[in-house]
Amino acid sequence: MRQAVLVEPKHIEFREVEAPKASDLKEHQVLLNIKRIGICGSEIHSYHGCHPATFYPVVQGHEYSAVVVATGPAVTICKAGDIVTARPQLVCGKCKPCKRGEYHICEELKVQAFQANGAAQDFFVVDDDRIAVLPKDMSLDYGAMIEPVAVGAHATMRGGDLKGKNVVVSGAGTIGNLVAQFAKARGAKQVLITDVSDFRLEMARKCGIEDTLNVAKTPFKEGIKSVFGDEGFQAAFEVAGVESSICSLMECIEKGSTIVVVAVFDKDPSLSMFYLGEHELKLNGTMMYRHEDYLAAVDMVSSGAIHLEPLISNRFLFEQYDEAYKFIDENRSTSMKIIIKL
Repeated sequence: MRQAVLVEPKHIEFREVEAPKASDLKEHQVLLNIKRIGICGSEIHSYHGCHPATFYPVVQGHEYSAVVVATGPAVTICKAGDIVTARPQLVCGKCKPCKRGEYHICEELKVQAFQANGAAQDFFVVDDDRIAVLPKDMSLDYGAMIEPVAVGAHATMRGGDLKGKNVVVSGAGTIGNLVAQFAKARGAKQVLITDVSDFRLEMARKCGIEDTLNVAKTPFKEGIKSVFGDEGFQAAFEVAGVESSICSLMECIEKGSTIVVVAVFDKDPSLSMFYLGEHELKLNGTMMYRHEDYLAAVDMVSSGAIHLEPLISNRFLFEQYDEAYKFIDENRSTSMKIIIKL
């Protein structure tokens, strides 16, 4: 079978390796025929050698949809012919976070495509507890995007009950867009998304986020006042990874409110402990997702509450993996989600 291996930064090697056999499956394993793969921002960092936790060489791919080929004898969650996706987290099951059900922050966490081989191959074996079955009418492209949607599902849960609250999402890339959509789906009264890119803000509007603000053209405070009036906002999500962004959120959010830090910062920001303490703000982190977030993502996408088509910028064949990364590099300002077709 084919396999796409990132052997070193900017060097993807295509290999022919032996395919896993159905007869070798353990009790709770599932053999998948991979159909679509999404390229995410973290993999772009890996491709350029900028991801500190990528172990080379590594098989690409952690966002994917697939068809079940065969299952181990104890598998009940799916059957041959089902369309599925699966979480890429490999956990120990023994550490304190795992024992309390927070396996997504396992002390020994390995993420496929970074610290373990991923799904960029024709056939792939996963454990059944990571499988999420997709509706038969869901497109394979959308199935490959459940992973980033689940990031939005988990992040918005970290923000507490959003019903009736005004929400600001800073950063309108793919994850910021999905966080904003999930905040709206979870009952937020009004959702404002901000960015410095008119293109990304237009994509947000196409996905149903009506209120947008280009902070390069309109000061943040002025824009907030224009959208929310005297109500202000009570929850925020930092998805830009920019110091000025999180500082503005801390300064302007209603006292006693919650800010969820979703982005990965290249450099630790200098924050105002005055606002954090005197305004009694809650600054929450968020890490990937749990299985219930995957299931929530599937439900929200299948119901039409989350819109994905505007986010798909281009599609490439498996043998064009390198070309896909080059396309992203050459179209950074207008590239959202790239899909690889096997």
